[in-house]
This record gives sequence, structure tokens and C-alpha cells, in this order.
Amino acid sequence: MKMIFVVSLVVVVTACKTKPFVKHSVEFEKLGDNCQSISNGFKMNSNLNGERYEFQRCLDADFKKEQLSAVRQGDTIVLKFERKSQQQALYSLVIDLDAYPRYNFLTIDDNTFPIKAVEP
Repeated sequence: MKMIFVVSLVVVVTACKTKPFVKHSVEFEKLGDNCQSISNGFKMNSNLNGERYEFQRCLDADFKKEQLSAVRQGDTIVLKFERKSQQQALYSLVIDLDAYPRYNFLTIDDNTFPIKAVEP
């Protein structure tokens, strides 16, 4: 009987272990047909469900959400925008990221930003 309890406990603990993942969603709005008024800043909001990033980028004029991928490289999440067209437009982007384990850097295009949790 004790052996069944120990085996069951080991199975439950092993099954509950979270596997590494990266999930993302994107909302975007086209702001204009040229990129002259682009803002280089971005905002981050962190909560229990992950992080939200808001920024502007010059992307294909007919950008679709499938052209964005989020991949993990060590302790960095890399946001990659697939560019297919010469014609570019200015977009406002809101990207929600949820990842396990925690990441320490975010790379957008060729810019890498440190991500640090704020202690209360």
C-alpha cells in the first residue's frame, strides 16, 4: 500500500512540472503610409499573465499578424518581423508575451532590452 502511494505521488509531481514555452499575441493599427513620424520609445506593463509591450515599427504596408514570431534564445525572447515588401508603413503594435521560464532580455529587430522584475 505504501509503495502505491509513493508511486502515485511521484507520477503526480512529475506530471505537474511546467515545460518551457513562449506564447504571444499581437494587436496592430496602421498609423500612416510613411515612417517619418516614428516614435522610438516603448512601454511595458507586467502582470501575472505575462508582459505587454507597446511600440511603433515600420513594417510591410500589408502587414499581417502571421509575420511576427516570438522565439526563445537562452534567456532572451526574440521578436522577429518577416518583411516581404519594399513598401513600408508605420504601425502601432501591442504585443502580449507569456513565457516560462522567465526571460531577462527582449530583442526587437536588432535592439536588445534588459527586462528586470521590479521588487515591491
